[in-house]
Amino acid sequence: MNETIRVVVAEDMQVLREHFIELIDREPDLLVVGQASSGTEAYKLAKAQNPDVIMMDIEMEVKHDGINAAKKIMEELPHIRIVFLTVHEDDETVFNAFDVGAVDYVLKTASESEIVKSIRSAQHGNAPIRPEIAYKIRNEFTRIRRNQSKMFDIMAILSQLTPTEVEIIDLLLRDQKIAQIAEARSVEISTIKSQINVILKKFGKARTKEVIKLIRELHITHLFHTIKRGS
Repeated sequence: MNETIRVVVAEDMQVLREHFIELIDREPDLLVVGQASSGTEAYKLAKAQNPDVIMMDIEMEVKHDGINAAKKIMEELPHIRIVFLTVHEDDETVFNAFDVGAVDYVLKTASESEIVKSIRSAQHGNAPIRPEIAYKIRNEFTRIRRNQSKMFDIMAILSQLTPTEVEIIDLLLRDQKIAQIAEARSVEISTIKSQINVILKKFGKARTKEVIKLIRELHITHLFHTIKRGS
């Protein structure tokens, strides 16, 4: 006889919550032991019922309510398997979901059989990475590898910048125009233009927008503020 998988359903829309409960309770090896309409309720139920699997909506009371609740549950009850059931499929939401320890991520538009299968797979530790999720993960891995390479290059460039060039970049990051930078540094506009040309050559770029975009993409704008203060 198969073991009974005890499930909590957390979904703020009552009609959907009841649909999922009915769907799960039709299966002889699945049993709904609690239902929640918020992340707070889901957390309390997890503590009280100690279910095997929680089907967790991502947005309930507030944005990422389910993710925040899942994080608390994973910290205190790491043996519980969490499957996010959601309408969201943007990259950030997917990565946030897996980052807190979710074992699966199923869209609410998935078939009934796929939803039921996700519960069983989660409990038995063999939840597959769905093609759409695998695609996002591959893209993220490629982005990280690419940014690592860029980071090595930009750190080498940073070591070649003069204090004046760092300050000019810092001002450009603050969306200052050339005339404003010249005024702030009490120099001629032509002098700033000449200094910017040197900066562009060091970065191997043709436009200042490209340099600023690169720095922002790598999330290192704070380095220029720090270097400026320390120069």
